[in-house]
Amino acid sequence: MTTETVPNPTGSVPTTGKPSDDRLPPGSKLLIGLLLVSAFVVILNETIMSVALPRLMQDLDITASSAQWLTTGFMLTMAVVIPATGFLLERFSLRTMFITAMVLFSLGTLIAALSPGFGTLLLGRVVQASGTAIMMPLLMTTVLNVVPVSARGRTMGAISIVISVAPAVGPTVSGLILSVLDWRWMFWIVLPIAVASLVLGAVLVRNVTEPRRVRFDVLSLVLSAFAFGGLIFGLSSIGESAEGHALMPVWIPLTVGVLALLGFVLRQRALARDDRAFMDLRTFANRSFSVSIILVVIVMMALFGSLIILPIYLQTVLQVDTLTTGLMLLPGGLTMAALAPLVGSLFDRFGPRPLVIPGAFAVSAALWLLTMLGVGSAIVMIIAVHVLLSAGLAFMFTPLLTSALGSLRPELYPHGSAIVGTVQQLAGAAGTALFITMMSTTAAARAAAGSAAVDATAAGVQAAFMCGAVLSLLAIGASFLIRRTDQASAGMHVGH
Repeated sequence: MTTETVPNPTGSVPTTGKPSDDRLPPGSKLLIGLLLVSAFVVILNETIMSVALPRLMQDLDITASSAQWLTTGFMLTMAVVIPATGFLLERFSLRTMFITAMVLFSLGTLIAALSPGFGTLLLGRVVQASGTAIMMPLLMTTVLNVVPVSARGRTMGAISIVISVAPAVGPTVSGLILSVLDWRWMFWIVLPIAVASLVLGAVLVRNVTEPRRVRFDVLSLVLSAFAFGGLIFGLSSIGESAEGHALMPVWIPLTVGVLALLGFVLRQRALARDDRAFMDLRTFANRSFSVSIILVVIVMMALFGSLIILPIYLQTVLQVDTLTTGLMLLPGGLTMAALAPLVGSLFDRFGPRPLVIPGAFAVSAALWLLTMLGVGSAIVMIIAVHVLLSAGLAFMFTPLLTSALGSLRPELYPHGSAIVGTVQQLAGAAGTALFITMMSTTAAARAAAGSAAVDATAAGVQAAFMCGAVLSLLAIGASFLIRRTDQASAGMHVGH
């Protein structure tokens, strides 16, 4: 059995870690812990604005369409920056990238906290997103470089808490803050945590990767910006278009995005021949990576679609206030957080299939149950179904991420991490667009037919979850295609 060289985060001579050894190199636990906390804080801000939009519309005297840009602008920036992280993580050291990410995020948070109006607040959100986009690929690449294969599932379990739980608890956090404080405190409370992470990182973070000179391809950056930015903008505009508030016809940004994506793919294939790809798409030649990414898309669509529809249902149909809405979604987020370490340990022992398949069935069952929501649904039932959905997602996230990234060659880790991050943003936008569009069009049709507003909205919510439930059947089918990777097999065989 071959050994793998694991760079030492303390900056000394690299040590050699064997898959049979679950112990991390000296200093790695502290390093990964710091990265996890930092990533949780920055990703929490992706959804923290959702509950605050009505308050912001009133305080800043802006329309709903303008307020939505505080979320859409964040997602657009992420979509543009994340594809570049594969190149950046190859070209620059971990320490440099961490400090850059946290400086950008802290600066954006300060701008938002001090913002006198909408324009400055939007600028702060964009700067925040630039730092956020770097953190997740950086965290994943670091873990893949320092954690032995046999312990990788447990560590990726912790990462899945960041990816899935942070967005899920964002509305709860903002609901709690807004119940007692001004909206600017959403940023003032986060700022000292971000600055503390930056200071600790500047002292503790050492390099665990070996930067290499990679030629920067400007055309790839431009194509990726138009491709992923156009797709995210177009998908985000579908819901507004259904309500008659879109800035432009939806087909324009979607067409630009698709054409630019085609050009981007062709460009990367050409650059890959000389090992100069901006985002190396040879990762998709790996079957485990491709199948896992397809499932990640379906899972993220279900997560973000539910995150946007459930609060609308609770506040519009059941007339629940924002704080109660946030608290109702909290048990699901806590369930994901509690299950993630357990799922990671089970992955290290049994591999992905025994976890992903029941997880897919649980997600599907929850979405089918959510299709029965109506004007008189019990709050206890809604919380229970959301917990079931969260549990199913928890059983899928860690195995899928670990299988996808762990199946790649080490030199493709940065590119695989960047692809996962990009796909998550696209899937989140697509899920939001799909669920919102189904809800809006169905509600409008029912209202036109003479239904009361509450009944029409309830019918729209049912249609949205029906769409998600049908989609979940694809996830069940794809879950049976998941296979144990060679690396995972080696880790389990030796470690257990």
